[in-house]
Amino acid sequence: MQLNHIANQSLPSASGRLIDVIDPSDGQVFDAIQRSDASDIDAAVQAARRCLDGAWGRLSAAERGRLLMRLSHKVGAHAEELALLEQRDCGKPVKQARADAAALARYFEFYAGSCDKLHGQTIPYQDGYSVFTWREPHGVTGHVIPWNYPMQIFGRSVGGALAAGNVCVVKPAEDACLSLLRVAQFATELGFPAGAINIVTGYGNEVGDALARHAGVDHISFTGSPGVGTLIQQVAAERHCPVTLELGGKSPQIVFADADIDAVLPTVINAIVQNAGQTCSAGSRLLVEQSIYEPLLERLGQAFARLRAGPAALDLDLGPLIRQSQQERVAAFLADAYADGVAVVAQGQVVTEAPATGFYQAPVLLRDVPVAHRLAQEEVFGPVLAAMAFRDEDHAVEIANATRFGLVTGVWTADGARQFRMARRVRSGQVFVNNYGAGGGVELPFGGVKSSGYGREKGFEALYGFTTLKTVAVRHG
Repeated sequence: MQLNHIANQSLPSASGRLIDVIDPSDGQVFDAIQRSDASDIDAAVQAARRCLDGAWGRLSAAERGRLLMRLSHKVGAHAEELALLEQRDCGKPVKQARADAAALARYFEFYAGSCDKLHGQTIPYQDGYSVFTWREPHGVTGHVIPWNYPMQIFGRSVGGALAAGNVCVVKPAEDACLSLLRVAQFATELGFPAGAINIVTGYGNEVGDALARHAGVDHISFTGSPGVGTLIQQVAAERHCPVTLELGGKSPQIVFADADIDAVLPTVINAIVQNAGQTCSAGSRLLVEQSIYEPLLERLGQAFARLRAGPAALDLDLGPLIRQSQQERVAAFLADAYADGVAVVAQGQVVTEAPATGFYQAPVLLRDVPVAHRLAQEEVFGPVLAAMAFRDEDHAVEIANATRFGLVTGVWTADGARQFRMARRVRSGQVFVNNYGAGGGVELPFGGVKSSGYGREKGFEALYGFTTLKTVAVRHG
């Protein structure tokens, strides 16, 4: 049984209630977490405030950096342990879980090095004045972490907040808590002050809501659905609490006729089957120039047919979806598409070794998906790729921008001028030209426009969001 982590202590919830932890690979219960409530959040926020006003607040930026660097090394030394926790908790294939553990270590490494480099400015002003700015932490930051990449999003969110001098209260998704609780234990072992990192588990409508409403929380970072993001904004607005929101996407991969198709194909496949398609930045729409549409789909279909889904431990192309309700959601999208006559190009397979009680979905490639169709407009969060043809550059931009989302866009073309035109014209927070995802890119600011949210995580830019700017004007005659 897993306990909450508050002020460097492992504590049961005030209610004593529990939530089953289920292995998505076989649908079986193998552990339990605390079903916490508002009283547990209050205890965590109070612990964080004491830490901010005490030991953490007295640390220099360099000392914070040394602690984060030690945590990076600790995560690296225990990467296999964390990967195995993530594999069972989330159903991730081994290679993906290991990559996530490595990314977590890298996030802490990056933010460790940034702690003493967050500088203010001096501002030329009137004679007799010296004016300068300081970057100050918000204080107690609340972090609502989703289930698809708990380690990575913990690293980019909590790592940045700590580097900027904040203290953190974290609410992980009830489906994915185990790796984060272990990392919090590492931080305690390394000497992080009690209350710097607090983790409270439970349901979103109980614990997440309490965290967003708590008057002692000075900033909220949320990654999740647009609907819940709207609720977070509304609650935070009641007390004028700033928020950073990453709310998903319907990201297009735009392939022109002059693209290197040998480079396109494996990248397009990986961008939709990684983590079984349960990725906010999944390349879920494939836009292909008309002249190469048929030959590209033929090659892509052959590759899709070879894809295999199965238990996480088998380390196949993809594992199961996170839970039964997510499996049913993806199946409903596909049923609607089939009922509307959307054609299937190819489908992978679920291996025979996969237990019938697991939450599996074979990857599916569909073609000629209408731009206004649900499948081209809504986030499926599964291994489903919707292909469509475009006539020319203007038509490609029109289709790419024709959703409410704007998180990531991939552009594939050898034309240098077109690369820059497309990068400017598509509406998204990140644009990758002749690549997609840039290998994770811890250093690269990440976030969206439109319904994909606002604010930025990752990279140095994230530190500005986790701080407030103070201007100091000194008149000295």
